[in-house]
Amino acid sequence: MMDNDAQQISIAVKTAYLESESDPEQQRFVFAYTITIRNTGQVAAKLISRHWVIRDANGKVQEVQGDGVVGEQPHLQPGEGFEYTSGTLLETSIGTMGGSYLMQTDAGEQFNAPIDEFLLSGPRTLH
Repeated sequence: MMDNDAQQISIAVKTAYLESESDPEQQRFVFAYTITIRNTGQVAAKLISRHWVIRDANGKVQEVQGDGVVGEQPHLQPGEGFEYTSGTLLETSIGTMGGSYLMQTDAGEQFNAPIDEFLLSGPRTLH
């Protein structure tokens, strides 16, 4: 695993509570998240896999691992970006997500791009 300035991935997150798909009485809170991945480094890199850690307000932890994102393994040249939207289901109206993407350069070197933990918040939970 390499980790240097040539390999820099920036990750921006936007979240939304999906009221129409949620059912609070059934402890069903659905959130969408839109991720923008940008290669801010100097070498091309492909997103190989994802690792998410999802926590709800009850302390329940879900770990999600898999190849790529939304069925794709985007290959990003320096300066290029990729945006996708996905979703998650919680049993509480508030929770967090965070994790990392495993990236691989064209030379075959692998490195992790961390995804800072972000908040998932449903209706009337934060004031």
